Amino acid sequence: MFQPRLEQHIYPSPVGKIVCVGRNYAAHAAELNNPVPAEPILFIKPADAACALGPVFAVPQGMGSVHHELEIAVLIGETLSNASEETVLASLAGVGIGLDLTLRDVQDGLKAKSLPWEIAKSFDGACPLSDFIAADKVEDWADIEISLIRNGKVQQEGNSSAMLFPIIALIARMSRHFTLNPGDVIMTGTPAGVGPLEVGDELEAHLQDWLVVNTHVKGLDPA
Repeated sequence: MFQPRLEQHIYPSPVGKIVCVGRNYAAHAAELNNPVPAEPILFIKPADAACALGPVFAVPQGMGSVHHELEIAVLIGETLSNASEETVLASLAGVGIGLDLTLRDVQDGLKAKSLPWEIAKSFDGACPLSDFIAADKVEDWADIEISLIRNGKVQQEGNSSAMLFPIIALIARMSRHFTLNPGDVIMTGTPAGVGPLEVGDELEAHLQDWLVVNTHVKGLDPA
């Protein structure tokens, strides 16, 4: 099971569940021709979806297009249930970056049949994660920049200021639906620019000037 590192120290517990939000940037909703949501669209990836973002990660083969969705990842440090925003702020352990990998063709097919689409989002290895920087590094959770460079070209750029549901308020809201435990990870939504990954791609993911991850995409043959 993937175990995150917090400022070069192993975090006390492995990653638990991964709570995600869809369409948290209006521009991303628009690029997929989806309506902008009035309420957060929440879903969960299991712990086995977590893996290391670098120096290499694998994408499934033979299941259609696999899209990258770069996101700010937040590591929970204390149990949160029906938490206030003040409690959330005091309970965060770290901040990092992650990829919400999506089997886009599989997802589109399931959506067309009005079926759940967990298998498109929650497969083993569907959430490559970086190490985490201590949360007290963050001065303003509404002003965090991320970017993804793919094969030397900027693919995604975003700032948490553009989120429809800001990070701290979003986590407080999540805690009303799901108890969040130490080791759980929050994926906060992706900016525009998502697209397919190819075997052999070289990626460079940035979190502010705090963290840079260089990684390589390999293929994972179906069982």
